[in-house]
Amino acid sequence: MQDVLILGAGIVGIATGIHLLKRGRSVTLVDKNQPGRETSYGNAGIIQREGVRPHPFPRDLTTLMQVGLHLSTAARYEPLALPRIAPPLLKYWWASSPEHYRHVVESYAPLIGRSIETHEALIKEVGPEAEKLISKDGWYLVFRTAEKLQREAAKAEGDREKFNIHHEVVDWAGLKALEPDLIGGLVGGIHWTDPWTVRDPGALVASYFALFQKLGGTFVSGEADGLTQSGDTWQTRIGGTLYSAKQAVVALGPWAPEVLDRLGYRLPLFVKRGYHMHYKPQPGAKLDHLLLDAEVGYVLAPMAQGIRLTTGAEFALRDALPTPVQIGKAEAAAKEVFPLGDRVDPQPWKGARPCTPDMMPIISKAPKHEGLFVGVGHAHHGFTLGPATGELLAQMMTGEATAIDVNPFRMGRFLHG
Repeated sequence: MQDVLILGAGIVGIATGIHLLKRGRSVTLVDKNQPGRETSYGNAGIIQREGVRPHPFPRDLTTLMQVGLHLSTAARYEPLALPRIAPPLLKYWWASSPEHYRHVVESYAPLIGRSIETHEALIKEVGPEAEKLISKDGWYLVFRTAEKLQREAAKAEGDREKFNIHHEVVDWAGLKALEPDLIGGLVGGIHWTDPWTVRDPGALVASYFALFQKLGGTFVSGEADGLTQSGDTWQTRIGGTLYSAKQAVVALGPWAPEVLDRLGYRLPLFVKRGYHMHYKPQPGAKLDHLLLDAEVGYVLAPMAQGIRLTTGAEFALRDALPTPVQIGKAEAAAKEVFPLGDRVDPQPWKGARPCTPDMMPIISKAPKHEGLFVGVGHAHHGFTLGPATGELLAQMMTGEATAIDVNPFRMGRFLHG
């Protein structure tokens, strides 16, 4: 019998396993797929130290009408999914009110503050294989209108004063000097200087998994048949074999309800689906820095596989068939800014981000069971917060003082009225 059984081998599960192994615990990690190839794989590759403001539900009428009429590139919804997803979306809308959102940001900022430090510790331990994937030059939030750039720059200045997050405002000439192959359509941008970017997020997560194995962790490939508690142990059956441990962690991202519902934890989780596609640049063109087109809602990121274009959010059921219409809209908008060439991938990649209505993850002991812990609901920041979440869960599970206050992320906030 192991000390800990972790369900889910995304970045949260892998990082939790590493931190527990470093504290002397024996760990079995379980996943039906290759580690780090689901939600952890398809992202923009930013370790978002600046991301103290999780994505709120839009509340202005113009944006809501654009989304409602399927005119937005940044967000769309699947009408047939609305009966299922409407209740958590209404709670999401409520939590996005200015008063509630201020409290969210204040609680969320210390967690984001752990992002660079916890990634850096793992990267150093992995060594050159991981270090070569990292750029510490930050990224650029770019704008098409001066009014919106000025508005965001004022917000960025407030975040610098309150959260010690650094930035520089650049005009079109500055962007053009930085990226000579930009075509136009932009007035300038905000250079967030604190975050790191990753040229192959999947490879970085794979290097963390290799560290997990190097430290003595065990990986079992297969689909776990839920979790059951027997006395003071937790058990799951995989392909006919029973695995037991003193403690268990659910880090299954959007698949967590399949385990938690059966244990009596019906959480208001929903998913934001997203897509990406890789492109070649036009002959002679080159993109060196990550750009997020703030007024359209897509990212262009230089990756090992090509230039990755990522879409905004799609509100749909997790397992519904892909509807990658946002890729086409984002591609057309991106070609106004940069000379994208041919598509590299045969079809768009699709993933599902697990979300909570209050925009904050669940990093917590399960309130009704001894020895059960949960790390889910990271939305757009799962890649950023995986190592920080793993650190906090390991500290809770071993009785250490946690690096930050974990009370805002307790599971019970969704279970009591």
